[in-house]
Amino acid sequence: MLKIATVNEMVQIEKAADASGLSYDQMMEHAGKSVADALMTAIPEIAGKHVLVLVGSGNNGGDGLVAARALAEAAATLVVYLTKNRPADDPHLAALREMGLLIVNAQEDQRSRVLKLQLGRTEILIDAVLGTGFRLPLKGSAREVLKAVKQSGARPYVVAIDCPSGLDCDTGEIADESLIANLTVTLAAAKPGLFEFPGALHVGELAIGDIGLSPRQEELASIRREVASVEHMHELLPTRPLDAHKGTFGRALIAAGSINYPGAAALAGRGAYLAGAGLVTMAVPASVQMMVAGGIPECTWLPLGDAFDAAAVDRIEGAWDSSQAFLLGPGFGLESSAAEFVEALFQRKDAGSRLPPTIVDADGLKLMVRIEGWEALLPTNSVLTPHPGEMAVLTGLPTHEIQAHRTRVAVEKAAEWGHVVVLKGAFTVVAHPDGRSALIPIATPALARAGTGDVLAGLLVGYRTQGLSAYDASVLASYVHARAGVLAAQAVGTTSSVLAGDVAAAIPGAIAELEIFSPMK
Repeated sequence: MLKIATVNEMVQIEKAADASGLSYDQMMEHAGKSVADALMTAIPEIAGKHVLVLVGSGNNGGDGLVAARALAEAAATLVVYLTKNRPADDPHLAALREMGLLIVNAQEDQRSRVLKLQLGRTEILIDAVLGTGFRLPLKGSAREVLKAVKQSGARPYVVAIDCPSGLDCDTGEIADESLIANLTVTLAAAKPGLFEFPGALHVGELAIGDIGLSPRQEELASIRREVASVEHMHELLPTRPLDAHKGTFGRALIAAGSINYPGAAALAGRGAYLAGAGLVTMAVPASVQMMVAGGIPECTWLPLGDAFDAAAVDRIEGAWDSSQAFLLGPGFGLESSAAEFVEALFQRKDAGSRLPPTIVDADGLKLMVRIEGWEALLPTNSVLTPHPGEMAVLTGLPTHEIQAHRTRVAVEKAAEWGHVVVLKGAFTVVAHPDGRSALIPIATPALARAGTGDVLAGLLVGYRTQGLSAYDASVLASYVHARAGVLAAQAVGTTSSVLAGDVAAAIPGAIAELEIFSPMK
């Protein structure tokens, strides 16, 4: 998967590459050509297109000059606009002059007249003004040029090299003058700020650019933060042999629902089946079974009386040994009887070693945290699936602090608790106790709706049931769920009207995309 490197880590990666024989100039050549390739993939008919390249004074500007040369060779009509002077001996600038391209220096452009004239005909704008080393505030000629572009009213297709200029690549803070990119080509590794708001709103589609590094380079390979990729998700999908039977794909046991939240059980059960589980057994209050059984006739049922309570643990215990994974908590509510159930469950003798692989979600998390030493009572490598509010309950941290440092908090708490943490939300983070983390590169308001978390929990237990590790099941389920949210919005026509059931209905499409994915395409 694509690594996520901080600004300082990228500096060290590039220094190590240069020391090993891959010069900065060679990295620049790779980078610029990668940007041109990514643009021509997005817009194949590049010949004759009017392209304006905004070029800064640093290496990011050099990448832009190389990209300009490659696009000119592909018959695009190029104009290069220098926001600051480049070195007199810059070979990339000299190559463009030899090609006869129009090169304009902002220092000589009175009142940005030439810039404004060019913007009137520009179809594609490449933002190569500032790179990853930028820190706010934005000032000087870079600020004035970007401000002039925004105020011009021009609406070209914008390509940002590595990151939109004016973005703090570590924090996601961004200048008001920064351009909103349609496509950002991140080089060698993604940067944390690309997934932090408000900067993430300026990134557009994210593509990966090559700078010539070996993926085995120690400084790069040792980074433990990654972005979930389609290719890796394709590899994680459980196999579906032709001679399979329902036992091949395991049995999921789901304890969920209450009189107030019966739909949570239905959505979780459906999610488990859509992930591919062979059999799903629903342990629910009898009233919940009566309300939702008709909607998911594929499930088997384990009625538990009027509500979850301490006595219900005896009924569930009998199903542990025949289940490959166990989901606890969706729609429980916080009634005292539910609290008694959770306490009795985890205080059952040897529960931690006897329970099947366990996922704790929603109200199950809020009830579990009331038990002293709860971390040790869970089976090893259980999965906890909090949204930021639930993470605040688990950690005692304010929600705003969790949201400001999502990856760091998830990684630290996974290590502290000894369990996989799925911190839900825009760009969901999955963290392993050993320090690994995966970020899901999808953010959509289609998932900001009650019940979508129950669908995710069901997907997760479904993949865990089929034998995926806690971490792999969490990453795959989170990716499929996020992609289903995007597809659901496309099917409905708007993100505002997507319901949890729509997300569930879109899961087969999201999985099908992964099944047919080919890295050769």
